[in-house]
Amino acid sequence: MLIGVIADDFTGGSDVANTLAKGVDAEGGLRTAQYPGVPTGAAASDIDAGIVSLKSRSNAVEDAVSESLEALGWLLDQGCKQILFKYCSTFDSTPKGNIGPVADALSAALDAQRVVVCPAFPATGRTVYQGHLFVGDVLLSESGMQNHPLTPMTDPDLRRWLRQQTKNSVGHVPLSTVSMGSEQVRAAIVGASEKFLVADAVTDQHLLILAEALQGASLVTGGSGIALGLPRNFIRNGMAEPNAPTAEGTSGPEAILAGSCSGATRGQLAEHQKSHPTFAIDVPGVMNDTITKDDLLTFIVDNTGNAPLIYSSGTPKEVKDIQTKFGREAVATKLDDLFADTARALVQRGYRRIVVAGGETSGAVAQAVADELGAPAMRIGAEIDPGVPVLTLGDDQPISLALKSGNFGAPDFFTKALRMMEGQK
Repeated sequence: MLIGVIADDFTGGSDVANTLAKGVDAEGGLRTAQYPGVPTGAAASDIDAGIVSLKSRSNAVEDAVSESLEALGWLLDQGCKQILFKYCSTFDSTPKGNIGPVADALSAALDAQRVVVCPAFPATGRTVYQGHLFVGDVLLSESGMQNHPLTPMTDPDLRRWLRQQTKNSVGHVPLSTVSMGSEQVRAAIVGASEKFLVADAVTDQHLLILAEALQGASLVTGGSGIALGLPRNFIRNGMAEPNAPTAEGTSGPEAILAGSCSGATRGQLAEHQKSHPTFAIDVPGVMNDTITKDDLLTFIVDNTGNAPLIYSSGTPKEVKDIQTKFGREAVATKLDDLFADTARALVQRGYRRIVVAGGETSGAVAQAVADELGAPAMRIGAEIDPGVPVLTLGDDQPISLALKSGNFGAPDFFTKALRMMEGQK
């Protein structure tokens, strides 16, 4: 391997896997595989970029750090020359972690003196300017992320937010420097007195400049956008051959599981409900054990062939009321277990196309499916929407997954994903 990625959730892992696999324009990317958790054996010898997907975004800090260091050890054993710590393009975290503590631990392990921090992903409207994170034309704290049930983002100033999480100093590489080119960026990084440097980027070209400046850096941190130009460094140095992901067609029964409460997912749900059957999970019923996976399976089986969708999404007020009554962690754990159990049962019944919305839900479902199949590497297929590829597991009876971050995807994402899983456009 050349590039090793530690992703703090499964949707983020598939997002950055998609970026590394497709590369820049017609140049192609790297041969890429995504792994559900830290593998127990060696990677295939033909893999250039490996993504270890963890569920460390909302874990306790000490668990997130230890899991990330375990992933780092495995990636270094595979020969990786550069490590990317991938977090969400909305910098999902709390004032106590987990981005800062994990970045501290990784930089110490790699003896990285200066580390760039850049969650920008312009293709999905995430940009960094003057050290502040924007979603479209509004600040992060006004985008709806301030209502996130697990990691509410109430401050768009990445420097100020990160300083609450790390024991190291935090500086800034302004857009004026980035716009001057990679040599100027490299000089700014080398000459900085701070350990972590929040880098501005508002276009893909800015990300390519940053990537060129980061050639040879042992550690990079950011969203999947920062990975856009990283394969180019290795390809141009003759260390890898350009490669493009191939579309695989998977036919068979389908299901859609949505656990995200984001505005984008709720809009996609509303669009899907116009012509497809949907099932709203009664969360109090789940908490009281009167709603089980059998209820979900019955609905899916009865509506197979018409893209059945099961969801636990709700408005910010609805989510807050339920969390107040039952406890935030208790609700999240119970729902994750319900979705995982349902996914495992679907695989056992021969379902081969599963679309998932929401980072925590995707992690639970992907891990359950991978465990059921013996934890194979996930192959990266066609891009459904920016940041969301088709993932394929297994060989004889392959299963396709689409793991969608809550805020990603067009209004018709769910039906588009099922169509593209079959190899259609």
